[in-house]
Amino acid sequence: MKDYRSQFRSLFLFLLISLLVLSNGYIARIFAQGRETDIYEQVRPMAEVLDEILRSYVREPEPDKIVEGAIKGMMNSLDEHSSYIPKKALEQMTEDTEGEFEGIGVSIHLNKDGNVAIFQPIMGSPAAKAGLHAGDVIVKINDVLTKGMSLDEARDLIRGPSGTKVRLTIYRELNGERQQGEEFDVEVERGKIPLESIAEARVLSGGIGYIRVTDFKKTTAEEITQKINLLKDQGMKSLILDLRWNVGGLFNAARDVAELLLPKGSLVTYTKGRNTADGSLTESIRLKTQRQPILPESFPVVLLVNEYTASSAEIVTGALEYWARAIVVGTKTYGKGSVQTIIPLRSPEGSAIRLTTALYYTPAGVTIDKQGILPDVEVPMTKEESVRLIEQMIRSIENDPTKKNEQNHGSVTGNEVTAETVEDIQLKRAVEILQEEPVFSKLVAKYHKDVRETQKEAGATSDQVATAAPGAESTE
Repeated sequence: MKDYRSQFRSLFLFLLISLLVLSNGYIARIFAQGRETDIYEQVRPMAEVLDEILRSYVREPEPDKIVEGAIKGMMNSLDEHSSYIPKKALEQMTEDTEGEFEGIGVSIHLNKDGNVAIFQPIMGSPAAKAGLHAGDVIVKINDVLTKGMSLDEARDLIRGPSGTKVRLTIYRELNGERQQGEEFDVEVERGKIPLESIAEARVLSGGIGYIRVTDFKKTTAEEITQKINLLKDQGMKSLILDLRWNVGGLFNAARDVAELLLPKGSLVTYTKGRNTADGSLTESIRLKTQRQPILPESFPVVLLVNEYTASSAEIVTGALEYWARAIVVGTKTYGKGSVQTIIPLRSPEGSAIRLTTALYYTPAGVTIDKQGILPDVEVPMTKEESVRLIEQMIRSIENDPTKKNEQNHGSVTGNEVTAETVEDIQLKRAVEILQEEPVFSKLVAKYHKDVRETQKEAGATSDQVATAAPGAESTE
């Protein structure tokens, strides 16, 4: 029989400390709410519930699960962006934002038969060097059958530290006929694999460069720089930067991307945190570009956005629109104007909380949280049309992922148009604008709207936020 009272004391102490952490560790903050508050009385109901669970629950409870459940409940009570991050999810998040992971370098999916299959080996990866192909079915991973296995389970078995090896049993169709296929083993040594933010990069007719960015990582600005240089070598005369379906990522990465186009010293965004009892800020950051842009200010740029453009992607949108450095085309953005800080926890070990600590503001001095940014040129597409378009683009390269820079956007990318084709009317309008006039200042004069129309205050009150000042860095 376990010592329930010992468990109870540990859980109670942990939850009390957690509550203090979530209130920035100062009981004075609670008293500053204008009412007499006893912190111990505040958490007493939690202690009573924990005590009752440990004494009376029908089965012997697992303290770790109770702790995680309590933390999840606290975070979920705050807002939709604050959350508890278990150890495994935190490791995955770190890999994604760092721009690399350790594995063999394949993306996997469930094929039409429900089998774990290779969607695409990353060029130059250990998987590509080992001769793995798109469409290969992974029958076994280290002799473990994959039939009925989830993608997460398969991914966990394939990934591992650099220098270690994994053995895959592969089934490969010959000439597309299953009965003529063969099964063989491939041993692949794992390594550090880069994760790309660029989903597509090409030069369209008329020398119009097109780059679609899916998220914001540490490496995103470097990736865009490489693509811009490549497209310039291919004759790019203007640029469309597509941030549609981009849900954001690292906060600082937004500055890194914006400074590719804005003059040095340009304000990209700033944050405002909660007023404290002594009048100081819980968080305050001011991000300005720190280097000269890689494209001249006269180089024509159009930015594509839609209702799925969020977070860091909206920071870039707000900055480029405010400084009239890009003509924004599409539909109103999502409206995620808050900053989340990842705070590691001592227990459960390796976990963390994702806590909303501030609102970010565009250079226009407004927060677009729950408000979004309006484009200069509105080109409406329904959510159904947007979903069908992205599905069409993905389907167009399913059989040959190496042609990812030739995705089907309809007639604007030279693809055959049928009754089922979804036309990318937003990309088409961006191309039309850039084809009108080679002098960017004239396009700006014609299409750029007053930011007082496109970036409207979301309604934060003066007692919720305070004047921004330089402060510590944060991620979201």
